[in-house]
Amino acid sequence: MSEAVETSYGTLSVIESGEFAGWRFWEGDPFETRSGPFFYRREDDGTCVSAFRAEPRHMNGGGFMHGGCLLTFADFALFAIATDALNGDHAVTLNLSGDFLGAVQSGALVEARGEVTRGGGKTIFVRGLVTGDGAPALSFTGIIRRLSRR
Repeated sequence: MSEAVETSYGTLSVIESGEFAGWRFWEGDPFETRSGPFFYRREDDGTCVSAFRAEPRHMNGGGFMHGGCLLTFADFALFAIATDALNGDHAVTLNLSGDFLGAVQSGALVEARGEVTRGGGKTIFVRGLVTGDGAPALSFTGIIRRLSRR
């Protein structure tokens, strides 16, 4: 299913087959594993895109994606977007906020793209957009705090 590489902050795996072949994901985070799994890859322009396929288990009682699922995915995407700024360091989310823009249906390809608006120090600021089959679903901003190496 995947090729795994041990790092100082978890197991980075690469999917070898299926829809997300060549995409990376982090193993060892029980919540993300149950929520997703979520994947990311580097695009030709150097940016990172995150994605997953919406399933019935991601939906709310109204039949569209639960807002908590969208925000959980945005939290994952923060770190993918900030991959270069983090340079392998551990970090935590200090703030995550979002504005819901549209519904995501089961079966949709959910993607997140964004940019680091300020980085380089211990605090990294990120903004991004989550889409469902290309339609805007959530705009988000987040602040990541780099942790000191021990």
